[in-house]
Amino acid sequence: MSATASDSTSGYAQTFATTHWSVVLSARQGEPCDADAALEKLCRIYWYPLYAFLRREGRNPHDAQDLTQEFFARLLQGKFLANVGPQKGKFRSFLLAALKNFLCDEWDKTRAEKRGGGQTFISLDDHNAEELYLLEPDPGAPAEQIFEKRWALTLLTEALARLRQEFADAGKIREFDHLKVFLSTPTNDRAYDAVAVKLEVAVETVAVKVHRLRQRYGELIREEIAHTVDGPAEVEDELQHLFKAVGQ
Repeated sequence: MSATASDSTSGYAQTFATTHWSVVLSARQGEPCDADAALEKLCRIYWYPLYAFLRREGRNPHDAQDLTQEFFARLLQGKFLANVGPQKGKFRSFLLAALKNFLCDEWDKTRAEKRGGGQTFISLDDHNAEELYLLEPDPGAPAEQIFEKRWALTLLTEALARLRQEFADAGKIREFDHLKVFLSTPTNDRAYDAVAVKLEVAVETVAVKVHRLRQRYGELIREEIAHTVDGPAEVEDELQHLFKAVGQ
């Protein structure tokens, strides 16, 4: 997997106009329903890192799902947002801290009540969630390490999905499907031969396409990271943290 650094932050600076933090702040300020829809989308993207954290903390599958559901219900209702200020830091840190506060201050008070007011805010699949968790490779890893790794992999998955969509929009999904393996596989002198035959292009052309694919993937990863931090200066540090978390 390659994430070639850009010469400057200009390629993703405009991302900060609508970051995850701007969504949270809009929701806190009670702005129109677009903010609510955007916040709900964030919940749908990032529920699994929190579910995995809860499971590794010792919660059983049913309680972990209920806790995740209730946490996001309260987040969508505007809870945990009151103290979010201008110096916001990293979105992943906020979300995990908010979950921990919820576990300490809120969950015990609501266990006897009907959770979520009888509403389902985020549709979580019991079986899918637990199947993902059972695939975690290191059963001895601490809960926060599991959260960090799953957060990082979620960001990479979002970037990859955007990359695939770009190829699909250009009518090149077949090309993407043949080239995507080179995002995570080291190449050698003959690595591109088979793909060149399948795509009916020269080996040199495949090499150029792979270079561009990796470069664009790196840009999209940085854009995804930019959505989760407070400003452009934090992107590179967060990128290094992301790859460190994936390698743990």
